[in-house]
Amino acid sequence: METKIDSYYSEELHEECGVFGIYGNDSLAPAYACYNGLLALQHRGQESCGIAVNDRGVISGHKNMGHVSEVFSTEVLNSLVGQMAISHVRYSTAGGSVRENSQPLVMRYVKGTLAIAHNGNLTNAYEIRRELEHRGAIFQTTIDSEAIAYLIARERIHSDSVEDAVMKTMKQIEGAYSLLVMSPQKLIAARDPHGFRPLCMGKLGDSIVFASETCALAACGAEFVRDVDPGEIVVVDETGVRSIRTLCTPKEKKALCVFEYIYFARTDSEIDGISVYNSRKEAGRILAREFPVEADIVIGVPESGIDAAIGYSEESGIPYEKGIVKNGYIGRTFIKPTQKERANSVKLKLNPLRSVLEGKRVVVIDDSIVRGTTCDRIVKMLRNAGAKEVHLRISSPPFIWPCFYGTDIPSRDELIAVKHTIPEICELTGADSLGFFPPDKLGEMLGGEKCGFCDACFSGKYPTKIPEKMLAGKERGGVNFDKKIVKNPCQGF
Repeated sequence: METKIDSYYSEELHEECGVFGIYGNDSLAPAYACYNGLLALQHRGQESCGIAVNDRGVISGHKNMGHVSEVFSTEVLNSLVGQMAISHVRYSTAGGSVRENSQPLVMRYVKGTLAIAHNGNLTNAYEIRRELEHRGAIFQTTIDSEAIAYLIARERIHSDSVEDAVMKTMKQIEGAYSLLVMSPQKLIAARDPHGFRPLCMGKLGDSIVFASETCALAACGAEFVRDVDPGEIVVVDETGVRSIRTLCTPKEKKALCVFEYIYFARTDSEIDGISVYNSRKEAGRILAREFPVEADIVIGVPESGIDAAIGYSEESGIPYEKGIVKNGYIGRTFIKPTQKERANSVKLKLNPLRSVLEGKRVVVIDDSIVRGTTCDRIVKMLRNAGAKEVHLRISSPPFIWPCFYGTDIPSRDELIAVKHTIPEICELTGADSLGFFPPDKLGEMLGGEKCGFCDACFSGKYPTKIPEKMLAGKERGGVNFDKKIVKNPCQGF
């Protein structure tokens, strides 16, 4: 398994993917429901996408590199006939950006056909792949999802049902996974016992729908029913819906990625009962209380910085203004082959409103600083547009540890907060002041809910054991992962 660090996306973080599935009937076109759902989940992955349909036990599909609207035409969707379907959008954090790694994966084996769509990263994928290869498995991809598919197929041979095979597989895999598995007769949804990645269930007429986010349910006209619980397996077939909770864990074991609320999820989604929009606004309110400043306007860096900026404005009483316009149609075309062109890419995506900024003391809210390669350009851009002062506020704590659960947070030596103190980062960005979201306020950002979340990228406290091989893969430049001897540059924060 290879881990990709995409230097072209110098500052933007990406989450591995999004999943959508539907168990319908003859009167429904499941491919169209998947298409609408994937459009709503496009923010979770822009590299590739795919839909697999089940027509009375025969599974077929279509997938390719590109955005949903590019990969699927009316002609293609009309050809995808069936009664149920699963679908996927992908951004690669494990495995290369090639068509072979796009999903859903469709596997034909002795018991028939399986299709699988997976969101997340396994922490023991390397060991599983080696064990399967020694047993004769030949892998066609470099993604964790194929290892999961192999395990389910292997366990199915010795199991009474597909859901039993899924449960046996879940006992062997570790890390983050929200899964959709489609057999000739069943649609199965499963979430890892820590609940790292979101997964919810809805209803569209008499059809059952699963999606990574509630915004995808709304996009296809489905009504939200509930979240799939960590460790839960939900089975849908002609007899109805049933839940297997054997692997469900206590609530205190739950570790949903907190960055879903800060950045990944779409603002109109609710995850595990918590509004993404409200949590981002609350983050802004907390920033206003922790890092007040005299200013004329508050602006947000589109898109996820806007909600926090509204919260900062409401709490501080400083007027909110739209100070930056984002080109929503740039897609991936801003990728450039040279460093100079990459450095100018922010100009293609973001443009300041001089009439709003000129002569003003500005508080600008962004969601994160990772490598520090974009925020200095934003500050410079605002100053060039006439801003008299620029006060930078970040709605997440400093990143000082990599992620192993499906977010492309890079190795420690690439993280600016590992190498520099907060005052040093402020100086490097050229801002007049800088404030990061306090790590001890993350629970408060979520409304004080004891929902359980993973903040390992801020704290270094991983909910699961991380194998040495994975640690070494993130240990570029000989960075020591021993928390006892690695100095925390944000101490006292």
